Amino acid sequence: MMNLLRIELPPRSYDYGLLILRLAFGLCMIYGHGFGKLTRLFGAEEIRFADPFGLGPAFSLALAAFAEFFCSLLVMMGLFTRAAVIPLIITMTTAFFTAHLHDEFGQQEKVILFGFAFLALFFTGPGRFSLDASLQKNKSVTY
Repeated sequence: MMNLLRIELPPRSYDYGLLILRLAFGLCMIYGHGFGKLTRLFGAEEIRFADPFGLGPAFSLALAAFAEFFCSLLVMMGLFTRAAVIPLIITMTTAFFTAHLHDEFGQQEKVILFGFAFLALFFTGPGRFSLDASLQKNKSVTY
């Protein structure tokens, strides 16, 4: 009798899944959020941005742009992945509790999904198809 709960997957399925997760969430973050914040930061218009920590709107926007653009780029490449997702997790948590706390769930959903996807990558790491894995493989330890 066939067991429907047990599915045999190819050996590298886990790593392909992590690659897809990194690329999809990284690209969506860059394209949907990071690039816009980066262009606003260097644009001619006056910067209006939430300042939850009292650092000033321009600096708060710069921190969000750094996380959403540059850290997402690192996540996509799988380079310094665990370190790169920390600013993204902080940014998503801050966005949830400041900008989206009183929104309907449909508006909160994106920030929740991004936050948990990046949290999952913090715990799993980037997988074999990443620059982190390549660097680790080529790293030789000498004593």
